[in-house]
Amino acid sequence: MSAETILIVEDEIKLAQLLADYLQNNGYQTHCIHDGSTVEQWVKTNTPSLILLDLMLPGKDGIEICKAIRLFSDIPIIMVTARVEEIDRLLGLELGADDYVCKPFSPREVVARVKAILRRSGKSTANHSTNTEPMITLDKNRYQATAKGQPLNLTAVEFQLLDILATDPGRIYSRDQLMDHIYNDHRIVNDRTIDSHIKKLRKRIAEVIPNTTVIHSVYGVGYKYEPDGSNED
Repeated sequence: MSAETILIVEDEIKLAQLLADYLQNNGYQTHCIHDGSTVEQWVKTNTPSLILLDLMLPGKDGIEICKAIRLFSDIPIIMVTARVEEIDRLLGLELGADDYVCKPFSPREVVARVKAILRRSGKSTANHSTNTEPMITLDKNRYQATAKGQPLNLTAVEFQLLDILATDPGRIYSRDQLMDHIYNDHRIVNDRTIDSHIKKLRKRIAEVIPNTTVIHSVYGVGYKYEPDGSNED
């Protein structure tokens, strides 16, 4: 089995094929399974590089599959769900998922997350045609940020936000966590203040690298940074 094979476990056949098409266009091999009862054995036999695992499946649900796989493998798993109330559980350490996406989602964002997780896990070996130069670089001593070599001209708060998010790519920060980092003097601020700063930060980044998103909103939770970025729809 290729080290670049992505297993797509999704009972919506058209959606599974859409994800497969996008991943294949980005240099990955794919395999689709539409029933949860056969996933565990297939993984043991074929050892894919990453699994896109839907939460609601016939035969066996995604949570039980994820727990079963974690008993014998550390293959990266991205959970796919339409149930927002399951987010906290999906992010819990007891489940062992590496990330999650909520339906409806952009297939381009899913591809970006796959790339980021494979890169961080050291499992990516394919020669994808991507620029190895960091999309965004930070100079903490000067409070300066550049995107593709161009200055972003950020305010101090915007720089701090970008620095916090970029320090741990893929990690989801709640608004409260971001406020605690930025306003450590415990001043009283509205939690929507973070949303306002994020909006301005995204605008400044878009002025230099348009049609690309590196800061993603995670519905009901907060924000995360993905260094590869994804094309906006």
